[in-house]
Amino acid sequence: MSDPKPARPSGLRAIIGPGLLVAATGVGAGDLATGALTGSRLGVVVLWAVLLGAIIKFVLNEGLARWQLATGSTVLEGTARHFGRVAIVTFLAYLCVWSFCVGAALMSACGIAAHAILPLGEASADKVIYGIIHSVVALGLVFAGGYRLFEKVMSFCIGVMFITVLATTIAIQPDWSAVASGVLIPMIPQLGFGGLVWTIGLMGGVGGTVTVLCYGYWIREDHREGLGELRNCRFDLLTGYVVTAIFGMCMVILGSRLDAASGAKGATLIVDLANQLETSLGAIGPSARIAFLIGAWGAVASSMLGVWQSVPYLFVDCFRMIRRRRLAETADCDSESAIQGAASHRADSKSSIYFGSLIAIATIPAVGLFGSFEKIQLTYAVVGAAFMPILAIALLLLNCSRKRIGDEGRNSVLANVSLIAVIMFFIWAGANEIAKKLN
Repeated sequence: MSDPKPARPSGLRAIIGPGLLVAATGVGAGDLATGALTGSRLGVVVLWAVLLGAIIKFVLNEGLARWQLATGSTVLEGTARHFGRVAIVTFLAYLCVWSFCVGAALMSACGIAAHAILPLGEASADKVIYGIIHSVVALGLVFAGGYRLFEKVMSFCIGVMFITVLATTIAIQPDWSAVASGVLIPMIPQLGFGGLVWTIGLMGGVGGTVTVLCYGYWIREDHREGLGELRNCRFDLLTGYVVTAIFGMCMVILGSRLDAASGAKGATLIVDLANQLETSLGAIGPSARIAFLIGAWGAVASSMLGVWQSVPYLFVDCFRMIRRRRLAETADCDSESAIQGAASHRADSKSSIYFGSLIAIATIPAVGLFGSFEKIQLTYAVVGAAFMPILAIALLLLNCSRKRIGDEGRNSVLANVSLIAVIMFFIWAGANEIAKKLN
Protein backbone atom coordinates (compact mmCIF):
# COMPACT_ATOMS: atom_id res chain seq x y z
CA MET A 1 0.00 0.00 0.00
CA SER A 2 1.39 3.43 -0.90
CA ASP A 3 1.85 6.05 1.75
CA PRO A 4 -0.96 8.62 1.94
CA LYS A 5 -0.14 12.07 0.68
CA PRO A 6 0.73 14.47 3.50
CA ALA A 7 -1.39 17.56 3.77
CA ARG A 8 -0.08 20.48 1.77
CA PRO A 9 0.92 23.40 4.04
CA SER A 10 -1.00 26.64 3.82
CA GLY A 11 0.05 30.27 3.95
CA LEU A 12 3.23 31.91 2.72
CA ARG A 13 5.40 28.85 3.38
CA ALA A 14 3.26 26.86 0.96
CA ILE A 15 4.26 29.31 -1.78
CA ILE A 16 7.94 29.97 -1.02
CA GLY A 17 8.87 26.68 0.69
CA PRO A 18 10.64 24.99 -2.26
CA GLY A 19 12.30 28.32 -3.17
CA LEU A 20 13.75 28.57 0.32
CA LEU A 21 15.03 25.02 -0.04
CA VAL A 22 16.78 26.09 -3.26
CA ALA A 23 18.39 28.98 -1.37
CA ALA A 24 19.30 26.93 1.71
CA THR A 25 20.83 24.14 -0.39
CA GLY A 26 22.54 26.39 -2.92
CA VAL A 27 23.87 28.81 -0.30
CA GLY A 28 26.64 26.90 1.35
CA ALA A 29 30.18 25.98 0.49
CA GLY A 30 29.95 27.81 -2.85
CA ASP A 31 28.69 31.15 -1.54
CA LEU A 32 30.51 31.06 1.79
CA ALA A 33 33.98 29.83 0.90
CA THR A 34 34.20 30.68 -2.80
CA GLY A 35 32.62 34.10 -2.15
CA ALA A 36 35.02 34.93 0.68
CA LEU A 37 38.06 33.59 -1.18
CA THR A 38 37.13 35.46 -4.38
CA GLY A 39 36.50 38.65 -2.40
CA SER A 40 39.90 38.38 -0.74
CA ARG A 41 41.58 38.08 -4.16
CA LEU A 42 39.52 40.25 -6.48
CA GLY A 43 37.60 42.55 -4.11
CA VAL A 44 34.07 43.88 -4.55
CA VAL A 45 34.66 44.61 -8.23
CA VAL A 46 33.22 41.15 -9.08
CA LEU A 47 29.92 41.55 -7.23
CA TRP A 48 28.20 41.64 -10.61
CA ALA A 49 29.18 37.97 -11.03
CA VAL A 50 27.11 37.05 -7.96
CA LEU A 51 24.06 38.84 -9.36
CA LEU A 52 24.56 37.32 -12.81
CA GLY A 53 25.00 33.87 -11.28
CA ALA A 54 21.71 34.19 -9.40
CA ILE A 55 19.91 35.39 -12.56
CA ILE A 56 21.31 32.47 -14.54
CA LYS A 57 20.12 30.00 -11.90
CA PHE A 58 16.65 31.59 -11.88
CA VAL A 59 16.34 31.32 -15.67
CA LEU A 60 17.45 27.68 -15.64
CA ASN A 61 15.28 26.68 -12.69
CA GLU A 62 12.20 28.41 -14.12
CA GLY A 63 12.74 26.49 -17.36
CA LEU A 64 12.99 23.11 -15.69
CA ALA A 65 9.97 23.87 -13.47
CA ARG A 66 7.96 24.86 -16.55
CA TRP A 67 8.95 21.65 -18.32
CA GLN A 68 7.90 19.54 -15.36
CA LEU A 69 4.60 21.31 -14.80
CA ALA A 70 3.74 21.11 -18.50
CA THR A 71 4.73 17.47 -19.05
CA GLY A 72 4.48 15.84 -15.63
CA SER A 73 8.04 14.52 -16.00
CA THR A 74 11.37 15.75 -14.66
CA VAL A 75 14.07 17.15 -16.94
CA LEU A 76 16.02 13.90 -16.50
CA GLU A 77 12.99 11.91 -17.62
CA GLY A 78 12.63 14.25 -20.61
CA THR A 79 16.31 13.84 -21.43
CA ALA A 80 16.01 10.05 -21.38
CA ARG A 81 12.88 10.13 -23.52
CA HIS A 82 14.13 12.46 -26.23
CA PHE A 83 17.93 12.10 -26.25
CA GLY A 84 18.41 8.45 -25.31
CA ARG A 85 20.45 6.42 -22.86
CA VAL A 86 23.81 7.94 -23.88
CA ALA A 87 22.74 11.35 -22.57
CA ILE A 88 21.66 9.89 -19.21
CA VAL A 89 24.79 7.73 -18.86
CA THR A 90 26.95 10.77 -19.61
CA PHE A 91 25.09 12.83 -17.02
CA LEU A 92 25.39 9.99 -14.49
CA ALA A 93 29.19 9.96 -14.95
CA TYR A 94 29.30 13.73 -14.46
CA LEU A 95 27.00 13.44 -11.42
CA CYS A 96 29.42 11.00 -9.77
CA VAL A 97 32.35 13.41 -10.20
CA TRP A 98 30.28 16.40 -9.07
CA SER A 99 28.91 14.54 -6.04
CA PHE A 100 32.42 13.75 -4.87
CA CYS A 101 33.50 17.38 -5.29
CA VAL A 102 30.45 18.86 -3.56
CA GLY A 103 30.55 16.27 -0.80
CA ALA A 104 34.19 17.01 -0.03
CA ALA A 105 33.59 20.77 -0.21
CA LEU A 106 30.62 20.64 2.17
CA MET A 107 32.33 18.37 4.70
CA SER A 108 35.37 20.62 4.62
CA ALA A 109 33.32 23.81 4.99
CA CYS A 110 31.23 22.36 7.85
CA GLY A 111 34.40 21.24 9.61
CA ILE A 112 35.99 24.66 9.34
CA ALA A 113 32.85 26.52 10.46
CA ALA A 114 32.47 24.24 13.50
CA HIS A 115 36.17 24.65 14.37
CA ALA A 116 35.73 28.41 14.31
CA ILE A 117 32.89 28.19 16.85
CA LEU A 118 34.32 25.47 19.12
CA PRO A 119 37.96 24.61 18.37
CA LEU A 120 39.19 21.25 19.63
CA GLY A 121 42.74 21.51 18.37
CA GLU A 122 44.52 22.39 15.13
CA ALA A 123 42.27 23.70 12.38
CA SER A 124 43.39 21.06 9.88
CA ALA A 125 42.55 18.22 12.28
CA ASP A 126 39.25 19.78 13.40
CA LYS A 127 38.21 20.11 9.76
CA VAL A 128 38.38 16.32 9.41
CA ILE A 129 36.72 15.48 12.75
CA TYR A 130 33.90 17.99 12.50
CA GLY A 131 33.38 17.33 8.79
CA ILE A 132 32.79 13.64 9.39
CA ILE A 133 30.54 14.31 12.40
CA HIS A 134 28.38 16.71 10.38
CA SER A 135 28.09 14.21 7.54
CA VAL A 136 26.98 11.44 9.89
CA VAL A 137 24.42 13.71 11.61
CA ALA A 138 23.02 14.87 8.25
CA LEU A 139 22.83 11.24 7.13
CA GLY A 140 20.85 10.36 10.28
CA LEU A 141 18.46 13.28 9.81
CA VAL A 142 17.70 12.29 6.23
CA PHE A 143 17.14 8.66 7.28
CA ALA A 144 14.87 9.65 10.18
CA GLY A 145 12.99 12.71 8.94
CA GLY A 146 10.39 13.18 6.23
CA TYR A 147 10.14 15.99 3.72
CA ARG A 148 8.10 18.27 5.99
CA LEU A 149 10.64 18.09 8.82
CA PHE A 150 13.41 18.68 6.30
CA GLU A 151 11.58 21.74 4.94
CA LYS A 152 11.06 23.26 8.39
CA VAL A 153 14.67 22.76 9.49
CA MET A 154 15.99 24.23 6.25
CA SER A 155 13.66 27.24 6.42
CA PHE A 156 14.89 28.00 9.94
CA CYS A 157 18.53 27.69 8.87
CA ILE A 158 18.13 30.02 5.88
CA GLY A 159 16.59 32.65 8.17
CA VAL A 160 19.44 32.43 10.68
CA MET A 161 22.23 32.54 8.11
CA PHE A 162 20.66 35.36 6.07
CA ILE A 163 19.96 37.68 9.01
CA THR A 164 23.30 37.16 10.77
CA VAL A 165 25.52 37.51 7.69
CA LEU A 166 23.57 40.52 6.36
CA ALA A 167 23.75 42.25 9.76
CA THR A 168 27.49 41.58 9.97
CA THR A 169 28.07 43.01 6.49
CA ILE A 170 26.16 46.20 7.32
CA ALA A 171 28.08 46.52 10.59
CA ILE A 172 31.49 46.67 8.88
CA GLN A 173 30.31 49.73 6.89
CA PRO A 174 31.87 48.91 3.50
CA ASP A 175 32.45 51.52 0.80
CA TRP A 176 28.92 51.48 -0.59
CA SER A 177 29.90 53.39 -3.74
CA ALA A 178 32.47 50.69 -4.55
CA VAL A 179 29.84 48.03 -3.80
CA ALA A 180 27.36 49.69 -6.19
CA SER A 181 30.04 49.95 -8.86
CA GLY A 182 30.93 46.27 -8.42
CA VAL A 183 27.29 45.28 -8.87
CA LEU A 184 26.53 47.49 -11.89
CA ILE A 185 29.79 47.47 -13.89
CA PRO A 186 30.98 44.03 -15.13
CA MET A 187 34.74 43.78 -14.75
CA ILE A 188 37.26 40.98 -14.23
CA PRO A 189 40.54 42.12 -12.64
CA GLN A 190 43.60 40.91 -14.49
CA LEU A 191 45.50 39.89 -11.39
CA GLY A 192 47.93 37.07 -10.73
CA PHE A 193 45.23 34.95 -9.07
CA GLY A 194 43.42 33.62 -12.15
CA GLY A 195 40.76 36.34 -12.15
CA LEU A 196 38.58 34.73 -14.83
CA VAL A 197 38.69 31.29 -13.20
CA TRP A 198 37.69 32.69 -9.80
CA THR A 199 34.92 34.82 -11.37
CA ILE A 200 33.44 31.83 -13.22
CA GLY A 201 33.80 29.76 -10.06
CA LEU A 202 31.90 32.47 -8.17
CA MET A 203 29.03 32.33 -10.66
CA GLY A 204 29.07 28.55 -10.52
CA GLY A 205 29.06 28.44 -6.72
CA VAL A 206 26.29 31.00 -6.20
CA GLY A 207 22.91 29.37 -5.71
CA GLY A 208 23.98 25.81 -6.43
CA THR A 209 24.68 24.03 -9.71
CA VAL A 210 23.41 20.49 -10.22
CA THR A 211 21.17 21.02 -7.18
CA VAL A 212 18.88 23.21 -9.32
CA LEU A 213 17.54 19.92 -10.70
CA CYS A 214 16.38 19.00 -7.20
CA TYR A 215 13.75 21.73 -7.29
CA GLY A 216 11.62 19.47 -9.47
CA TYR A 217 11.51 16.78 -6.80
CA TRP A 218 10.68 19.30 -4.07
CA ILE A 219 7.70 20.71 -5.98
CA ARG A 220 6.51 17.12 -6.44
CA GLU A 221 6.72 16.68 -2.68
CA ASP A 222 4.66 19.89 -2.45
CA HIS A 223 2.09 18.41 -4.88
CA ARG A 224 2.52 21.10 -7.53
CA GLU A 225 1.20 19.86 -10.85
CA GLY A 226 0.09 21.62 -14.01
CA LEU A 227 1.04 25.00 -15.47
CA GLY A 228 -1.42 26.67 -13.13
CA GLU A 229 1.32 26.35 -10.49
CA LEU A 230 3.92 28.15 -12.62
CA ARG A 231 3.19 31.54 -11.08
CA ASN A 232 3.82 30.17 -7.58
CA CYS A 233 7.04 28.53 -8.76
CA ARG A 234 8.29 31.76 -10.29
CA PHE A 235 7.54 33.67 -7.10
CA ASP A 236 9.24 31.22 -4.78
CA LEU A 237 12.25 30.92 -7.08
CA LEU A 238 12.52 34.71 -7.21
CA THR A 239 12.40 34.82 -3.40
CA GLY A 240 15.03 32.12 -3.10
CA TYR A 241 17.46 33.68 -5.56
CA VAL A 242 17.09 37.19 -4.11
CA VAL A 243 18.13 35.71 -0.75
CA THR A 244 20.94 33.82 -2.50
CA ALA A 245 22.27 36.89 -4.33
CA ILE A 246 22.27 39.06 -1.20
CA PHE A 247 24.05 36.39 0.83
CA GLY A 248 26.65 35.80 -1.90
CA MET A 249 27.37 39.52 -2.20
CA CYS A 250 27.73 39.78 1.57
CA MET A 251 30.36 37.02 1.55
CA VAL A 252 32.34 38.73 -1.21
CA ILE A 253 32.21 42.04 0.71
CA LEU A 254 33.32 40.36 3.94
CA GLY A 255 36.04 38.46 2.11
CA SER A 256 37.32 41.68 0.53
CA ARG A 257 38.42 42.76 4.03
CA LEU A 258 41.00 39.97 4.00
CA ASP A 259 44.43 40.29 2.47
CA ALA A 260 44.90 37.46 -0.04
CA ALA A 261 48.60 37.33 0.83
CA SER A 262 48.10 37.31 4.58
CA GLY A 263 47.55 33.58 4.93
CA ALA A 264 43.77 33.86 5.26
CA LYS A 265 43.02 30.71 3.34
CA GLY A 266 42.45 27.02 3.70
CA ALA A 267 41.36 25.76 7.09
CA THR A 268 41.94 29.18 8.68
CA LEU A 269 39.67 31.18 6.36
CA ILE A 270 36.52 31.37 8.50
CA VAL A 271 38.51 31.89 11.70
CA ASP A 272 40.62 34.68 10.18
CA LEU A 273 37.56 36.41 8.75
CA ALA A 274 35.69 36.21 12.07
CA ASN A 275 38.73 37.47 14.00
CA GLN A 276 39.19 40.39 11.64
CA LEU A 277 35.53 41.32 12.04
CA GLU A 278 35.93 41.28 15.81
CA THR A 279 38.99 43.52 15.64
CA SER A 280 37.50 46.06 13.24
CA LEU A 281 34.14 46.51 14.97
CA GLY A 282 35.32 47.62 18.39
CA ALA A 283 32.80 47.16 21.20
CA ILE A 284 30.36 45.13 19.11
CA GLY A 285 33.18 43.03 17.66
CA PRO A 286 32.77 39.94 19.90
CA SER A 287 29.01 39.81 19.26
CA ALA A 288 29.51 40.30 15.53
CA ARG A 289 32.10 37.53 15.50
CA ILE A 290 29.71 35.05 17.10
CA ALA A 291 26.83 36.12 14.85
CA PHE A 292 28.95 35.68 11.74
CA LEU A 293 30.18 32.27 12.81
CA ILE A 294 26.65 31.08 13.55
CA GLY A 295 25.46 32.34 10.17
CA ALA A 296 28.42 30.72 8.39
CA TRP A 297 27.79 27.41 10.14
CA GLY A 298 24.06 27.56 9.39
CA ALA A 299 24.81 28.15 5.70
CA VAL A 300 27.07 25.17 5.18
CA ALA A 301 25.20 22.81 7.51
CA SER A 302 21.86 23.47 5.79
CA SER A 303 23.49 23.09 2.39
CA MET A 304 24.91 19.71 3.41
CA LEU A 305 21.51 18.55 4.65
CA GLY A 306 19.88 19.72 1.44
CA VAL A 307 22.40 17.97 -0.81
CA TRP A 308 22.28 14.75 1.20
CA GLN A 309 18.46 14.72 1.00
CA SER A 310 17.99 15.71 -2.64
CA VAL A 311 20.88 14.53 -4.81
CA PRO A 312 20.07 10.80 -4.29
CA TYR A 313 16.82 11.52 -6.19
CA LEU A 314 18.97 12.25 -9.25
CA PHE A 315 20.77 8.92 -8.96
CA VAL A 316 17.42 7.12 -8.61
CA ASP A 317 16.08 8.80 -11.74
CA CYS A 318 19.26 8.10 -13.74
CA PHE A 319 19.36 4.39 -12.87
CA ARG A 320 15.61 4.09 -13.41
CA MET A 321 15.78 5.69 -16.87
CA ILE A 322 18.78 3.56 -17.92
CA ARG A 323 17.04 0.40 -16.75
CA ARG A 324 13.81 1.24 -18.55
CA ARG A 325 15.69 1.93 -21.77
CA ARG A 326 17.51 -1.41 -21.45
CA LEU A 327 14.27 -3.30 -20.75
CA ALA A 328 12.54 -1.65 -23.68
CA GLU A 329 15.39 -2.55 -26.04
CA THR A 330 15.65 -6.12 -24.70
CA ALA A 331 11.92 -6.68 -25.09
CA ASP A 332 12.09 -5.18 -28.58
CA CYS A 333 9.13 -2.99 -27.68
CA ASP A 334 8.37 0.67 -28.06
CA SER A 335 11.00 2.35 -25.86
CA GLU A 336 9.13 5.64 -26.17
CA SER A 337 6.11 4.12 -24.46
CA ALA A 338 8.30 2.57 -21.79
CA ILE A 339 9.97 5.87 -20.97
CA GLN A 340 6.66 7.73 -20.98
CA GLY A 341 5.50 5.36 -18.26
CA ALA A 342 8.35 6.47 -16.03
CA ALA A 343 6.54 9.54 -14.75
CA SER A 344 4.07 7.38 -12.90
CA HIS A 345 6.94 5.63 -11.07
CA ARG A 346 8.54 8.61 -9.45
CA ALA A 347 11.94 8.71 -7.78
CA ASP A 348 11.39 6.92 -4.47
CA SER A 349 13.19 8.11 -1.33
CA LYS A 350 12.66 4.63 0.15
CA SER A 351 14.41 2.74 -2.67
CA SER A 352 17.72 0.92 -2.27
CA ILE A 353 19.31 3.19 -4.90
CA TYR A 354 18.32 6.27 -2.91
CA PHE A 355 19.82 4.94 0.32
CA GLY A 356 22.91 3.59 -1.43
CA SER A 357 23.53 6.94 -3.11
CA LEU A 358 22.91 8.78 0.16
CA ILE A 359 25.46 6.64 2.03
CA ALA A 360 28.00 7.02 -0.79
CA ILE A 361 27.67 10.84 -0.84
CA ALA A 362 27.98 10.99 2.95
CA THR A 363 31.10 8.79 3.15
CA ILE A 364 33.30 8.54 0.03
CA PRO A 365 34.03 12.30 -0.34
CA ALA A 366 35.51 12.28 3.18
CA VAL A 367 38.88 11.46 1.59
CA GLY A 368 38.84 15.03 0.25
CA LEU A 369 39.07 16.34 3.81
CA PHE A 370 42.78 15.58 3.72
CA GLY A 371 43.36 17.80 0.70
CA SER A 372 43.68 21.56 0.23
CA PHE A 373 40.51 23.38 1.26
CA GLU A 374 41.12 26.13 -1.28
CA LYS A 375 41.64 23.70 -4.17
CA ILE A 376 38.58 21.70 -3.17
CA GLN A 377 36.41 24.83 -3.21
CA LEU A 378 37.70 26.02 -6.58
CA THR A 379 37.39 22.56 -8.17
CA TYR A 380 33.84 22.19 -6.86
CA ALA A 381 32.83 25.62 -8.14
CA VAL A 382 34.36 25.20 -11.62
CA VAL A 383 33.03 21.64 -12.09
CA GLY A 384 29.60 22.91 -11.05
CA ALA A 385 29.83 25.90 -13.39
CA ALA A 386 30.44 23.53 -16.31
CA PHE A 387 26.92 22.17 -15.79
CA MET A 388 25.25 25.51 -16.50
CA PRO A 389 25.68 25.59 -20.30
CA ILE A 390 24.79 21.87 -20.52
CA LEU A 391 21.48 22.46 -18.75
CA ALA A 392 20.84 25.58 -20.85
CA ILE A 393 21.26 23.55 -24.07
CA ALA A 394 18.93 20.82 -22.77
CA LEU A 395 16.25 23.37 -21.86
CA LEU A 396 16.52 25.01 -25.28
CA LEU A 397 15.99 21.68 -27.01
CA LEU A 398 13.19 20.53 -24.71
CA ASN A 399 11.28 23.76 -24.11
CA CYS A 400 11.40 25.15 -27.64
CA SER A 401 9.61 22.17 -29.14
CA ARG A 402 5.82 22.41 -29.44
CA LYS A 403 5.71 18.62 -29.85
CA ARG A 404 7.66 18.01 -26.64
CA ILE A 405 6.19 20.59 -24.24
CA GLY A 406 3.07 21.96 -25.92
CA ASP A 407 2.18 25.52 -26.91
CA GLU A 408 1.42 26.83 -23.44
CA GLY A 409 4.70 25.74 -21.89
CA ARG A 410 7.06 26.74 -24.71
CA ASN A 411 9.92 29.17 -24.13
CA SER A 412 9.20 32.84 -24.64
CA VAL A 413 11.56 34.92 -26.78
CA LEU A 414 13.07 36.34 -23.57
CA ALA A 415 13.67 32.84 -22.19
CA ASN A 416 15.38 31.74 -25.40
CA VAL A 417 17.58 34.83 -25.50
CA SER A 418 18.52 34.29 -21.85
CA LEU A 419 19.44 30.62 -22.39
CA ILE A 420 21.48 31.45 -25.50
CA ALA A 421 23.26 34.20 -23.54
CA VAL A 422 24.17 31.67 -20.81
CA ILE A 423 25.62 29.30 -23.41
CA MET A 424 27.55 32.05 -25.23
CA PHE A 425 28.99 33.44 -22.00
CA PHE A 426 30.46 30.13 -20.92
CA ILE A 427 31.79 29.43 -24.43
CA TRP A 428 33.48 32.84 -24.40
CA ALA A 429 34.90 32.33 -20.93
CA GLY A 430 36.25 28.88 -21.81
CA ALA A 431 37.77 30.08 -25.11
CA ASN A 432 39.34 33.08 -23.36
CA GLU A 433 40.95 30.89 -20.70
CA ILE A 434 42.28 28.44 -23.33
CA ALA A 435 43.73 31.33 -25.35
CA LYS A 436 45.52 32.64 -22.24
CA LYS A 437 47.05 29.20 -21.62
CA LEU A 438 48.29 28.97 -25.22
CA ASN A 439 49.90 32.43 -25.24
